[in-house]
Amino acid sequence: MKIKIKTEHGELDAEINENKNPKTARTIIQALPLESKANRWGYEIYFEIPVKIGKENSQQEVEIGDLAYWVEGSSFCIFFGKTPASSNNKPKAYSPVNVFGKITSENFIEILKKVKDGEKIRVEKA
Repeated sequence: MKIKIKTEHGELDAEINENKNPKTARTIIQALPLESKANRWGYEIYFEIPVKIGKENSQQEVEIGDLAYWVEGSSFCIFFGKTPASSNNKPKAYSPVNVFGKITSENFIEILKKVKDGEKIRVEKA
């Protein structure tokens, strides 16, 4: 399913994929639209959402552009580079996350680097 991620600095296209973690993906889709205030952790943006999902094929090593659900923090996560937990240039989550999608826009890193703590972020169906 195609979604839009809207920030104060631009809009991103993304896709939710139900193949890897179907329960997580379906729960996120049913909760859309989501709106919250962004938090930054290195090159990760996360924000709490009103959804509780258990671990589902959870992992800490993720890819740039991955969308994930952080189980411990009940949060939607967007990874776009190195985080404080990284040992190289790849993102690493603070604790295991359920990856459920990917950003498909080409310019997403530049837009996401501008997002600051407390700024509004919205996720909706495209």
